[in-house]
Amino acid sequence: MRLILLGAPGAGKGTQADVISAKLNIPTISTGNILRAAVKAGTPIGKQAEGYMKAGQLVPDEVIIGIMQERLKEDDCKNGYILDGMPRTIPQAEALVTGGVEIDCALSIEIADETIVERMSGRRTCPDCGASYHIVNSPSKVEGICDKCGAQLVIRADDKAETVKARLVTYHKETEPLKDFYARMGKLKTVDNQPSIAETSEAIFRVLGI
Repeated sequence: MRLILLGAPGAGKGTQADVISAKLNIPTISTGNILRAAVKAGTPIGKQAEGYMKAGQLVPDEVIIGIMQERLKEDDCKNGYILDGMPRTIPQAEALVTGGVEIDCALSIEIADETIVERMSGRRTCPDCGASYHIVNSPSKVEGICDKCGAQLVIRADDKAETVKARLVTYHKETEPLKDFYARMGKLKTVDNQPSIAETSEAIFRVLGI
């Protein structure tokens, strides 16, 4: 299954991507991760991306698509993949189509803005390994300490209430239109956010038929 997860920041896309990835044994392809990996590996397109990053500029969509195409040729993607962080805009979605990146389903996790603000203000992130936790829904075993590497957890600036509200405005303007884009292609499925991570996962499994 080749899948895109849609939803506002804080909808739980990353958490659910991990669950689906484990169930279907397909990789989650994070735009940020593959960008950093390509730069580190010094591939031609990685060097191109590094030039933009060093200049403090956004990496153009066509460069990110090129890096994604490289990554999707690897063996672990033969049975499918989950795209994380791409597309965020209609032009990016169109660029994926033009670049021949195949998608079977765009799954949108539906959740109220108020719930997101409440949820994200409780989020804690590990600055060392990137693991995410939530003080109510998914706490670390020891409060304030990462289960995976033992580092002190932090509240990202992105998770502060005023920042979250600003990000939601951007989401509704730039990213939410992707639902119509994929609906027109007959590839949109939606699932309502549930009270727990496990219940949301079950709802997703039912919608995807897995």
